[in-house]
Amino acid sequence: MQNTNYRRLNEQGFTLMELLIVMSLILIIMAFAIPGYQGIIRKANETSALQSIKTISGAELQYQSSFPQNGYACSLSALGGAKESGPPSSMAAQLIPTDLATGQKSGYTFTITNCSKVTVNNQDLYTSYEITAVPQDKGHTGNRGFCSDVEGVIKYDPLGGTNCTLPVQ
Repeated sequence: MQNTNYRRLNEQGFTLMELLIVMSLILIIMAFAIPGYQGIIRKANETSALQSIKTISGAELQYQSSFPQNGYACSLSALGGAKESGPPSSMAAQLIPTDLATGQKSGYTFTITNCSKVTVNNQDLYTSYEITAVPQDKGHTGNRGFCSDVEGVIKYDPLGGTNCTLPVQ
């Protein structure tokens, strides 16, 4: 009986030094894990940007087929549009998801630029376009910028801008 009481008096938990050592080890492990995790997020955002450019390119072809009097769309909003707002139109073709139509998705900013047009019967007909995707926060949300045009070839800018000269492999 007396031996049991002696054991309880000595069971007081961890010492402050033991807790500090465990916390230090956790911080060291986190210091190695967090940069790797950020690299994974950047890579995932870049992959999403590439897929989004492919989606926009496909939507441009569908838009041109659906609205031949307009040619290509020169804005993301023309490719977007909510299905609840009524039938598709040249101003809201409902060909891309609404989040992509806003121009912001997965840490990237998307735009359609460099549109060339001709006027036929007082109607603007867009004959070319360029899709760009640049990281919203270079180094954090992505490292490379991406571009594509009417030809559908996706190129990238290793500096994260729109000077896309290198083909995506």
